[in-house]
Amino acid sequence: MANKTIFASKQQAKPKTIEYNEAGGRAYKLKSRAALAQLAATGTLNQTFYQNAQVQLDNILNLALEVEPEFVAKTAIYARQKAHMKDTPVVLLALLSELDAELFKQVFPLIIDNGKQLRNFVQIMRSGMIGRKSLGSLPKRMVNEWILSASDQQLIAANIGNSPSLADVLKMTHPKPKTVQHDAFFAYVLGKEYQLVQLPTQVQALEEFRLGTATQVPKVPMQLLTNLNLNAKQWAEIAKNGSWQMLRMNLNTFLRHDVFKIKGMTKIIADKLMDEQAIAKSRVFPYQLMMAWSALAEDMPHEIANALKFAMQRAIANVPKLEGNVVIAIDVSGSMSSSVTGYRQGATSQLRCVDAAALFASAFKYVNPNIRLMPFDTEVRQLSNFSKVQEYLKRKNFGKQQNSEIDIFALAKKFASMCGGGTDCSKPLELLVKENAKVDMVIYFSDNESWADQVPRSHRKTGMMHYWKQLKQHNPDAKLVCVDLQPYTTTQMPEHSDVMNIGGFSDTVFQLIESFAKNEMHADHWVNEIEKIDITQTQLYAS
Repeated sequence: MANKTIFASKQQAKPKTIEYNEAGGRAYKLKSRAALAQLAATGTLNQTFYQNAQVQLDNILNLALEVEPEFVAKTAIYARQKAHMKDTPVVLLALLSELDAELFKQVFPLIIDNGKQLRNFVQIMRSGMIGRKSLGSLPKRMVNEWILSASDQQLIAANIGNSPSLADVLKMTHPKPKTVQHDAFFAYVLGKEYQLVQLPTQVQALEEFRLGTATQVPKVPMQLLTNLNLNAKQWAEIAKNGSWQMLRMNLNTFLRHDVFKIKGMTKIIADKLMDEQAIAKSRVFPYQLMMAWSALAEDMPHEIANALKFAMQRAIANVPKLEGNVVIAIDVSGSMSSSVTGYRQGATSQLRCVDAAALFASAFKYVNPNIRLMPFDTEVRQLSNFSKVQEYLKRKNFGKQQNSEIDIFALAKKFASMCGGGTDCSKPLELLVKENAKVDMVIYFSDNESWADQVPRSHRKTGMMHYWKQLKQHNPDAKLVCVDLQPYTTTQMPEHSDVMNIGGFSDTVFQLIESFAKNEMHADHWVNEIEKIDITQTQLYAS
């Protein structure tokens, strides 16, 4: 849907002291830079518990016009390279094509790092989202440069998916082939005549396999093979050739096709899942590992479940050790039942915000056994069977004896099972004040949609602000971190020297919290981390 007013004005209204969030509760409006960063690091342009996709998009575009184009560019880089987001960086890139041509050219290869991102960019440019329905000469040239410089593997992967397909993109941009191989591949994609021997080697192998003139499974993306009638050994070859992420996402598929019944295949797949370099390269989210673990079929070999737990430990390698008395507040209210990546018809993630929050908290608890965990909705909740959970947390032999590891998945699942009820983000702080507790840091994992606090409206502040000020009277050096998992533009605590608001669900969250705890971050905290990005140092950020 076209946004016809985004270029009409760049004036920003002065924010009020107290506003209202999407749930109707009192909140503080994030400043433009922080709000844009929040949306870019958490937004998937899908429907959330309180907001639809169009509102998200309008907010992103309008906020981007309230800041300098350079900050838009840096936010896009951060969202893609650090927060590992897909859609929001492409939206910001598309907007840059209208705001600043030089910045657009610099940022393009950092955001468009695979064929899927290329097709996303073309779709957004032609959708009318930024006020136009054509690519324009510069975007068209950048798209063609990507196509003509892409590797065979990148082009083959780009030829998977629709809306638009790679064929659609070729018809729109008309890249001029530089080689005979390019000419043949473009003809192949467009359904025109081509010479088989002129195609990339992998495509030749794929077509020969499809025609039955070759029996060896080609090393191509799994999606190009699954519509064929394959036997167990051929499925096993797919598993051997596949990427780390493909393995994670298709474990039950391999089980259904009897791959694990083939001698040695369980170990081969488990070893691939525990490949530390592959885990790092995959940029897997901890919540994606939890999703894979939760979805495992009951008869999955236990070596595979253990391999996912190992991968989880490596995926959270950035969890810091925090000094002093640390409290982690986990929002288990009803709105946290929303999918962490939003609702999208036919493709909604089964992992909820509460799952991601519980997983973050459990990872911190794994590394810092003395951390206090406080799940809350309109009250601070008690974790059932916590003594058994504590037994898990006393074991520290991960990777040595698989049967004695701390089960982060199980602990996270305990917290996630509590989800329901209203939201009062002030409750953990209120309890700490009543206890006269000694606190050095409080970390919240929430969607920040507090609405049920009992502080009188005449106080003109949120419940969190009310109790934070009381807590600071006895803990003057305490710090507060509010991690927001959803693409909203309000917060329960405004930014301050002792308060940091950050958004996202990648492992970058751990790094930011550690820097804040060590007094290594600028007064503007998270936003300053984005502003420090040097756009000219492309190799530093390129994946």
